[in-house]
Amino acid sequence: MRRVLRGIFGRALDLVYPGICHLCGEGVPGGRCLCRACGDELPRLRAPHCRICGQGFDGRIEAEFACPNCRDQSFAFEFARPALFRSDGAMTLVHDLKYGRRLELARELADLTVSAFSDPRLAEAHEQGWPLVPVPLHRRRHHWRQFNQSREIARPLGRRLGMPVLDLLRRIRPTETQTRLSRSQRQKNLRGAFAVRRGTVGGAGAVLVDDVFTTGSTAHECARVLRKAGFQKVIVVTVMRG
Repeated sequence: MRRVLRGIFGRALDLVYPGICHLCGEGVPGGRCLCRACGDELPRLRAPHCRICGQGFDGRIEAEFACPNCRDQSFAFEFARPALFRSDGAMTLVHDLKYGRRLELARELADLTVSAFSDPRLAEAHEQGWPLVPVPLHRRRHHWRQFNQSREIARPLGRRLGMPVLDLLRRIRPTETQTRLSRSQRQKNLRGAFAVRRGTVGGAGAVLVDDVFTTGSTAHECARVLRKAGFQKVIVVTVMRG
């Protein structure tokens, strides 16, 4: 009955305030903000790609491989699984959620991120109901932004997958923006920036959720803290490979 009522309310709302696709401006039913055509054009992660970070490669590579950026790295997480390759459309959605405060885009990004769980390496996490753990913001940045984009994505993602969303991490030290820093600078910048919340109990594993995977420095530091708290495995899931 609740689903039927939501459907009736959604159709009525479409008549008064029809949805508009955020990328092309065409009308979209059902209170959505991404049309099917634009959604289908966003490039999903496909082989061949690095088994550790999801970096895509042109050409034909049959076996699993690690890219040059990951080959000599020792990450605290098992692997990162982005849902999308980088594209103008994906960047627009992530950027406008994060900096334009378009919170309605979180649902669209979560729906796109569901495709990451088609990866058989995530079957254990899905079947066992590992917690989805959003990468946290420092309280100062959260106060300025008024929301955490990773948590906004994780919430509808958890509902779609039937997995719990737990804020197990906190950012205890403000850090310089990472955009123009090298990997080594990012690692130094993030050292000691995260801690688990009091009362956190480890388990078989956790899935770290973020908007973009770039060098892996943030994911590594978060995973290191979760592993230290007793989680045996940490897998990273992001909307996009940066």
